[in-house]
Amino acid sequence: MYEVNPEAERKEIIRRYRNLIRAWKSNINVKDERIIRKAFNLALEAHKDMRRKSGEPYIYHPIEVARIVAGDLGLGETSIICALLHDVVEDTEYTLDDIRTMFNDKIAQITDGLTKIKGITDDPSPSRQAENFKKILLTLSIDVRVILIKLADRLHNMRTLDSMPPEKQLKIASETSFLYAPLAHRLGLYAIKSELEDLALKYTEPEIYNTLSEKLKSSELERHRFISKFIYPIKKELADKGINAEIISREKSIFSIWKKMQTKEIPFEEVYDIFAIRIVLDTPFSYSKDQEKDACWQIYTIVTKFYSPKHNRLRDWISTPKANGYESLHTTVMSHTGRWVEVQIRTRRMDEIAEKGWAAHWKYKEAGSTDSGLDKWLNRIRELLQSSESNALDFLDDFKLNLFSEEIFIFTPKGDLRTLPSNSTALDFAYSIHSQIGNKCIGAKVNHKLVPLSYLLHSGDQVEIITSKNQKPKENWIDYVATARAKSKIKEALREEKKLQISAGKEILERIFNELHLEFIKSNITRFQEYNHLSTISDLYYKVAMSEIGIKELKSCCHEHDRSGWLSYIRLPFSKSKPADQDTSGILPAKIAGKPEDLLLKGNLDKLEYKIATCCNPIPGDDVIGIVETNHFINIHRTNCQQAIQLMARYGNRIVKAKWTQQQSISFLTGIKITGIDKLGFINDITKVITENLKLNMRSIHFDSHDGVTEGVVMLYVNNTKELNDVILSIKKINGISKVVRVN
Repeated sequence: MYEVNPEAERKEIIRRYRNLIRAWKSNINVKDERIIRKAFNLALEAHKDMRRKSGEPYIYHPIEVARIVAGDLGLGETSIICALLHDVVEDTEYTLDDIRTMFNDKIAQITDGLTKIKGITDDPSPSRQAENFKKILLTLSIDVRVILIKLADRLHNMRTLDSMPPEKQLKIASETSFLYAPLAHRLGLYAIKSELEDLALKYTEPEIYNTLSEKLKSSELERHRFISKFIYPIKKELADKGINAEIISREKSIFSIWKKMQTKEIPFEEVYDIFAIRIVLDTPFSYSKDQEKDACWQIYTIVTKFYSPKHNRLRDWISTPKANGYESLHTTVMSHTGRWVEVQIRTRRMDEIAEKGWAAHWKYKEAGSTDSGLDKWLNRIRELLQSSESNALDFLDDFKLNLFSEEIFIFTPKGDLRTLPSNSTALDFAYSIHSQIGNKCIGAKVNHKLVPLSYLLHSGDQVEIITSKNQKPKENWIDYVATARAKSKIKEALREEKKLQISAGKEILERIFNELHLEFIKSNITRFQEYNHLSTISDLYYKVAMSEIGIKELKSCCHEHDRSGWLSYIRLPFSKSKPADQDTSGILPAKIAGKPEDLLLKGNLDKLEYKIATCCNPIPGDDVIGIVETNHFINIHRTNCQQAIQLMARYGNRIVKAKWTQQQSISFLTGIKITGIDKLGFINDITKVITENLKLNMRSIHFDSHDGVTEGVVMLYVNNTKELNDVILSIKKINGISKVVRVN
């Protein structure tokens, strides 16, 4: 419990402010700090009566955000001032005009970008989080420092999340892993990205986070001994050749380790790249990029003199940097103990760009140089902002497509290099050149071979786009593309095309009315629209233009009118059919298909029904969360369910606390994946353990054998996670079984 001590708090505020100034001056040699002191005093005064959930003075937060901005990001005084003031307008009586008067227009503009939108209702569409995020990105089109300060703000909030209630922790952690960590990665902020991912995992998967933390801690001494022995010959060779370089070890983040364990379906002990060796060269500032590249390859030669490289693991991001500006030479070599080790080779400039992302990129950017990959990405975001739809959630989905961690490199027919996200198609490439090239695209030649629009591109492909002046974008093109730019341009073209069709449809319908001697007036048109069960008159015109509705339907409408009057077919306008309830038949036993009695939900839920989400099939013992859906049902998800994480990130106001009671009257469907050596009686041993030893019911069992290895999935009913864990442990004891994991 936090105890208020004014004198101790005053000293702590001064200590934190001095740390901020030290962090700032270590990056920029500035003596005059009066304007930063002015911002600090304003923030101190504005927040003087405010405290955080932990009980600490609120001023601790803006000071720490400013310290991250100065120290971790290396930004200057304008960013530090905005970080100190980022909550002043939102949470106090001060206005943007006050900020503008006391400082300047630029600081007021950035502060406005950092201020959340107020007055948005809790209606699920548009989402509050999406609207706020869109506002931040709109300011990005003017000044990218808004995003950098927002990431620093999110990082400190994640570091101090313990004092928040559990449902708030889940909402913020999900939002962080869904949007903020990928954004940090895209801006080249690898240290911040890794910490955000780890902290998000701490709250979404606390048991996994704590287990991996303990395993990393217990194996720390052994790792240090290994690393010392590994780097010794390299360090000696560098010294003998008079090369000035620093060799450090970089531990993989807990989130990255967990992700690899999931992807490879391996235990912690089998993750070989828990750490990497980084060699940072102190090359002169005057070195050209070619000289830096030569120096890095010289180090590569020294490393491979002592250790054999794994040739398919060489990554040259010096010749072709990543889109976020990242440059480094990566190789994986075989150590003296038979263990693979990743070695990263880079210069001090490259290392600073890798750690501080955009800020360092700007620092090292040469005057008059061409745009970097990061500049091009920011330009694409600005373009997306200009052409985005008003719906914030649609915008958020499109923006998320720009946060790809992997890129591919494609060549034009003339040999120019273009960068695209992985999973891009020939149509994506067409739109990356120009929107009209995309709109008129009918096919492509990849490596001189004709391919369809949906052809998936690979790094190194040379692509030539084939166009036709008669081509127009089609609805199914949305399914062909992976980039936000392409999706946005296709939607824009379809909207324009639909406007033309609606206008044409109106003229056609008017001619049909005249042909049947009917008045072309609003009341008659509306009745015809309702007769066809359409939401708007525009929809009616569009279907007429598409020849889906015509004179036949109008005659039927008139006949219905003559037979029993207009009232017999008038429908409520704009009505929509109620979404079909989620199908649980065949997934859960009949007795819980409607409502699982052993799930205790908290809150005012008298008018809501709830059911188990089939995307993750939670069972008693799993950590669960409720998400209120638009059809007034609550779907119960596991807290680590990817679909739930996306929903929590987008609709934080729909989260409902949920937990299981200790009853065991109901069975829940789950699955286990089993891998082992193919032998006689293999399946019989498994079914015996499940049905005879543990007395559990199976719904299905499917196994395939290939080259002496058998792999399959068993779907069975359990009461809780303890029963599931008992099943997994019991099957692991069967001779010949190599791996048993739960199916997500």
